[in-house]
Amino acid sequence: MARVQEKGTEADVKKPSATTPGLHEEFDVTVIGAGPGGYICAVRAAQLGLKVLCVDKRKEAGGTCLNVGCIPSKALLHATERLVEARDLFPRMGIQCGEVKADLAAMMANKDRIVSETVKGVAFLFKKYQVTFRTGHASIKSPDCIVLDGEEVRTKRIVIATGSAPATLGGIEIDEKQIVTSTGALKLPHVPRHLIIVGAGVIGLELGSVWRRLGADVTIVEFADHIAPGFDRDMSKQLARSLQKLGINFRLNTKVTQVDKRADGLTVRVSPSDATGAEGEEALSCDTLLVATGRRPVTEGLGLEALDIKRDQRGHIIIDENFNTSCPGIYAIGDVVPGPMLAHKAEEEGYALANHLAGHPHHIRRDLIPGVIYTHPEVAMVGATEESLKAQNATYRVGTYPFMANGRARANCDTEGSVKILTCERTDTLLGIHIIGPSAGELIAEPALAMNFGASAEDIALSCHAHPTLSEAVKEAALAAFDRPLNL
Repeated sequence: MARVQEKGTEADVKKPSATTPGLHEEFDVTVIGAGPGGYICAVRAAQLGLKVLCVDKRKEAGGTCLNVGCIPSKALLHATERLVEARDLFPRMGIQCGEVKADLAAMMANKDRIVSETVKGVAFLFKKYQVTFRTGHASIKSPDCIVLDGEEVRTKRIVIATGSAPATLGGIEIDEKQIVTSTGALKLPHVPRHLIIVGAGVIGLELGSVWRRLGADVTIVEFADHIAPGFDRDMSKQLARSLQKLGINFRLNTKVTQVDKRADGLTVRVSPSDATGAEGEEALSCDTLLVATGRRPVTEGLGLEALDIKRDQRGHIIIDENFNTSCPGIYAIGDVVPGPMLAHKAEEEGYALANHLAGHPHHIRRDLIPGVIYTHPEVAMVGATEESLKAQNATYRVGTYPFMANGRARANCDTEGSVKILTCERTDTLLGIHIIGPSAGELIAEPALAMNFGASAEDIALSCHAHPTLSEAVKEAALAAFDRPLNL
């Protein structure tokens, strides 16, 4: 193991040997899982001079996110948004391009190309930083030994980064053809006539948007009384109106009780959720059903029971502030530990843990992990929702600003949505920022940075924002939170 000073720079760390080590050698760190958390942890640890092994069941690194999640879904979201833009918006902008139609096979091929190029980028990083990557099933024999497809591998520390898998509904068998998870919904060979989606969370809303733009009738069944659970209620109401205008039908306060396969499709039986007190069952017909009821941590087959590694009621591995599990020498990050199941959260944890293992300081504000829904309009948030502040009896102020009043949004013909900023009434400290509108996922970076440094709404308002930009809407909402906006 390379010697690492408690305080120093990468230049102070002895670099690993140029020879790729074999599995008969002892590793400083073994990372099980090569998703966003695992591969970032492996790369950062190698940058800091540690000898690293990364193991994954997939042949290619990148995990769910790069292979069958974030990247392919965003490729389809972007393509279908451009389809609608060319068909509906170009004529208004004075651009004539004739009939616009989708070529689903070509669209899927482009998505697959993007995925391939992205996962190759991870392989390049592993090679560049001399991370040993192996494909196979790994289980943990002891804190200093894993078993990889029957072969024992010695290691000084182990990181569990095995991610998550789609949660399923009891009694409903997933075949990834008629009844699909997000994995199957990303590779349907044809546009469904009627797609029913169970769950109005991020996955259901995004993939519902994709297939609706491509021509499918889309019905989203949600157990709760609103869509986008966990996001500020004002944002979810605005998003629901927008998606309804797109043509998505919502069945709220509704649960799925049974799914029957027919020769020509599926019969989905639904009834009012228990919270409504209503009764009655209804049969809905569709040709494809997407189960998007969330995700569950993947920990089976690792040998956690024998090591007495503690988990919570939802199956997440319990860790402390330094990512230690209840078994010394074994750490966990990403979707297998409590917190939002987000790729960027896993990346931050992977980076922080690698620094910790190499003796470097690390820090994460787990309460300031941004959340984004990549629909159109996008929804993004960081910090507290107004509902959570009310539940805490907090005293706060609200500043809002619509994109309709933003010059760049008008120039782009994309004015739907608004910015909402919540601040402490006494100190003006930022408590939460919520954006629905164009490029919300990009715009949320400034508020996230501001909140990480304890900034106030006035700090954002007094920072010069280029004109004309969408970011001026954030500045104006900040002005509204502590004084009054200038352009409203």
